[in-house]
Amino acid sequence: MNETMQLPLLRERFFRRDRRSVRAAREFVRDALADWGFGAVRADDVVLCVSELATNALVHGVPPGRGYRVMLWLRDEGRVRVEVHDSGDGRPGVREPDGESGRGLVIVAALADRWGWGSACPGRSCGASSAEVAGRVRPGSAGR
Repeated sequence: MNETMQLPLLRERFFRRDRRSVRAAREFVRDALADWGFGAVRADDVVLCVSELATNALVHGVPPGRGYRVMLWLRDEGRVRVEVHDSGDGRPGVREPDGESGRGLVIVAALADRWGWGSACPGRSCGASSAEVAGRVRPGSAGR
């Protein structure tokens, strides 16, 4: 059997526990999507998912002195998968908004084609950790 196997493109970066890191995570993801030629409309969805997940990681999953990791894959079928890994415990989930909080995973669930969470060691891989968003990639631009 003579099949060519092409691995998905991957970007990842570690961010410190700092409110300013959410902006840096958004910029990191936006730059990667632009490099890959991922469509602008769905790119905004991916960036907003990352913003909500990074915020959740800071608020609920990153103890002092730690940080979180953002991982982004461009898959062959033109889908982007995002994972935000933190060192928290517990089971994240969509809940009824309470005042100014509780909307992050509601937003992720509305924008992502799929989302979920899973355990990691240590901590968890959370939120759009499984967020996958389909979009259009400019031909020939994914290898940049």
